Amino acid sequence: MLARMLRFTIALQMIAGAALGFWLTVRTTPAWTLAGMLVAAFALPLVNAVLTVGYTCVASRAAEPAAGWWRALVGESWAGIQVFLLRQPWAFAAPRIQAALGGQARIPVVLVHGYVCNHRLWDAVAPALRAQGHAVLALNLEPVFTSIDDYAHLVEQAVQTLRQHTGQEKVALVGHSMGGLAIRAWMRACGTAHAARAITLGTPHVGTQIHAIVPTANAVQMGWHSAWLQELAAAESEATRSLFRVALSPQDNIVFPQRAQTLAGVKPRVFEGLGHVQLCTSCEVSRWVCSELRLL
Repeated sequence: MLARMLRFTIALQMIAGAALGFWLTVRTTPAWTLAGMLVAAFALPLVNAVLTVGYTCVASRAAEPAAGWWRALVGESWAGIQVFLLRQPWAFAAPRIQAALGGQARIPVVLVHGYVCNHRLWDAVAPALRAQGHAVLALNLEPVFTSIDDYAHLVEQAVQTLRQHTGQEKVALVGHSMGGLAIRAWMRACGTAHAARAITLGTPHVGTQIHAIVPTANAVQMGWHSAWLQELAAAESEATRSLFRVALSPQDNIVFPQRAQTLAGVKPRVFEGLGHVQLCTSCEVSRWVCSELRLL
């Protein structure tokens, strides 16, 4: 579903770009009209992606060193192009279990993406986990716009599928952004008996102050100190929170205030100079995730 939405959006931008290229060249340099249309058609989605990242980086900027902010601005722009233009729109096949490649079989891992994403978000993380010996299943959270509680059964299906496939009693779960909240919602609904570890990357554990363009149910739930988040936290025990490892970036351009985004009693791992989507494309973050799961 999301892949089709992204392809449609890209197509509209390319049509608008081609029209702009035609308007700019047909009266001045008609011999270059076709070339101008092609250049503008491909350039407009790229420019839009960079401008979107630029806006969110400015809106979310915290009192942190400027060097890290500029690093995140550049890195997040490239990460956004990779994920939203080159990967996720072209997810034609349904998610499937990806077998471990390493010699020693380790705990299987469920990968849970965030808001307006799909399983192709994990294209950089999944190979690192597989190389370490983890079987991996990256699921799709659909419908795209619904209550986060509605995703609990999808996480449960993925957990049970991996358990049956590998024969292991427990799994580890890694969630990015809203995916971390979907994991917490699953724990509230289904318990933690089959969870060995939960790792969250850039998750709005206490809510984000970014303005939601469309107030969908899940976007409202992720709002700063939302009633849903407070109810979720109140339902969690210390034992549940002890299963979590939290990563955040002070330059996160979507989830902010950035350093507040953790769980009670959990000291976060801080990655400097990374944007929101970059937390799933960074080799440094992938190595950290692997290290957290290596001894399970």
